Amino acid sequence: MHFKPLAKSLISSLAVAAALLSAPIAAMPAFAAAPAAVAVPESTVAKTYGTWGFDTAGMDKSIKPGDDFFDYANGTALKNMVIPGDQPGYGSFNALYDLSELRLKALVTGLAARTDLTGEDLKIADLYRSAMNVDLKNQLDLKPAQAELAKIAAISNKDDMAAFMGATSETFGSAFFGIFVYDDAKKPGYRALQMSQGGLGLPDRDYYLQDGFADKKAAYEVYIKDMLTMAGYPGAEQAAKDIVAMETKIAEVSWTKIESRDDTKTYNPMALKDLNAYAPGFNWDGFFAAAHVSQAQKVIVAQNTAIPKIAKIYADTPLETLKAWEAFNALDQGSAYLSDRFYTRRFEFRSKTMYGIAEQRPLWKRAVGTTDDKMGEALGRAYVRDYFPPESKAKMEDLVHGLLAAMKLRIENLTWMSAPTKAKALEKLSTFGVKIGYPNKWRDYSALNIKADDLYGNIERSSAFEWAYQVSHIDQPIDPEDWEMTPQTVNAYYSPTKNEIVFPAAILQPPFFDPKADMAVNYGAIGAVIGHEITHGFDDQGRHYDSTGALVEWWTPEDAAKFEAQTKALGAQYDTYEPVAGVRVQGGLTMGENIADLGGVLLGLDAYHMSLGGKPAPVIDGYTGDQRVFLGFAQVWQSKYQPDFLKFLVSSDPHSPDKFRAIGAVRNVDAWYSAFDVKPGQTYYVKPADRVKIW
Repeated sequence: MHFKPLAKSLISSLAVAAALLSAPIAAMPAFAAAPAAVAVPESTVAKTYGTWGFDTAGMDKSIKPGDDFFDYANGTALKNMVIPGDQPGYGSFNALYDLSELRLKALVTGLAARTDLTGEDLKIADLYRSAMNVDLKNQLDLKPAQAELAKIAAISNKDDMAAFMGATSETFGSAFFGIFVYDDAKKPGYRALQMSQGGLGLPDRDYYLQDGFADKKAAYEVYIKDMLTMAGYPGAEQAAKDIVAMETKIAEVSWTKIESRDDTKTYNPMALKDLNAYAPGFNWDGFFAAAHVSQAQKVIVAQNTAIPKIAKIYADTPLETLKAWEAFNALDQGSAYLSDRFYTRRFEFRSKTMYGIAEQRPLWKRAVGTTDDKMGEALGRAYVRDYFPPESKAKMEDLVHGLLAAMKLRIENLTWMSAPTKAKALEKLSTFGVKIGYPNKWRDYSALNIKADDLYGNIERSSAFEWAYQVSHIDQPIDPEDWEMTPQTVNAYYSPTKNEIVFPAAILQPPFFDPKADMAVNYGAIGAVIGHEITHGFDDQGRHYDSTGALVEWWTPEDAAKFEAQTKALGAQYDTYEPVAGVRVQGGLTMGENIADLGGVLLGLDAYHMSLGGKPAPVIDGYTGDQRVFLGFAQVWQSKYQPDFLKFLVSSDPHSPDKFRAIGAVRNVDAWYSAFDVKPGQTYYVKPADRVKIW
């Protein structure tokens, strides 16, 4: 199936998807009147954060802040925290997702209980009903996937196989090359067809090449064999060996995650027809035609040096191995929508073996997740109507204004940046767009065909519907009202090509934002989140985009060199962090997020000081204003994970593990040392001269 990348988000979309294990204002008809909703037991997930927005009972004051600020702020809460059996970890983000999930359940089940529905309401209800119908799924067993498997079995040559791979953009199956539609980094305001390396069934190339993941690779081969065997595929054991051997060859020539995050190196536009000579051995014309993208003016190739090597692997691989690989991918993706025996086998590998998750997610959660995934904006309208008061949006607008003002002052007062670069930076900041809560225009789902008795078909049609929507935007102007997340998403993001920061409604709740809480805590929490997204515009990749969203160089060489020296020092700090024994954070992979975290806490602190209007900060329960800002920041990252999931995050996630997001940022902030009397000799003490100063 096709995929769509997100802009620079506060937390990894991949990590959230794995952690939550979800199956995966225009003139439109008004959403139905609020249904007689199923009661939402929000008290089961909602947490009280003390009397002023911070849970002091969750601290571990036996730990010195300089030795482990994360555990000092969260230690007791973490000791008492139980990771739910159906998740690989738990924390502040997960708790808010649980709350959002319960609210969506109330909305969806309220609709599903009615018989008078039409339009989008009926589609939502029928999609949920189809996902909940276990008896029908078990009765049908493999039958829904048989047509797809028959198409694969009938492929008689590699040209047709390449065309089939193109067709998987809108259905189950996979391809050696991922194509998608996204903003053109050098043509602001327009979308373009884009392509990246693909072909791997494990989370990252490291899983094939590093000894530390050998057990996962071996389990993957068994999983492939089992899925093919369950579908009656001949020679499943040998096919599984051949598939893993082929994917290992692809991993060997694929770019690393660190290489792939360089926006300047991944912008390589080509005419579609030129790929035939550039990467021979693959039927590019058939691939693009079957994906319905042949009309594209160009394709922007990301990992350009890997593409010809992967094409050669394709050409050298026997057709029967390619067919077995495609059949496995169709089964793997479709298994969440087939009978219990297929879903259970997928769970055993994709969740239990890979990430240490003990229990399957309850059926209702999977059904709500599927409905949210396929009709997210339709649900988002109802979510906003019921759960996002207008005053929250107004207060957020004030906070964002304060954080932007704080960033302006920081840029103006930089001592290492020259006047010409500083002027360009200020120009960029002045053009930042801000979106809060929910979009002003919603998606139209009227062309989507949903049936209450056809879950597998619903997923196929939803995928085709989404791909057609994406294809219709190739080489077309971007609608400035578009969002890349739904209102019920617990996250936030910065888009470098649009130069805008976006905060969905669901994150604007405690512990991130509470209008009743002490404002110092709010500035340390949602203030740092806002500051994080603002700083993304000036991180090691965001800094390459100008005020129009174009990927151009606007820095003087001298300023760029000074910036890179500081980022190198920051990366070296993160390279030393070891969240799991023998596994260290990759400072190069997490660089952009680390810069944004550092900028976020600095801006949150500055904005809090500005909000005081020259008055001294109050002391609450013995905690100064600065202390409460830092504590609010640490509380946001309160979480713990299963070791296997942490290993996955370190290998694949551009964000550092939460513990080191809290520690890594504050140890470079002078005010943290004075606030908590951090002394030389303590674990995370950094000498003043060695503290990283960027923004």
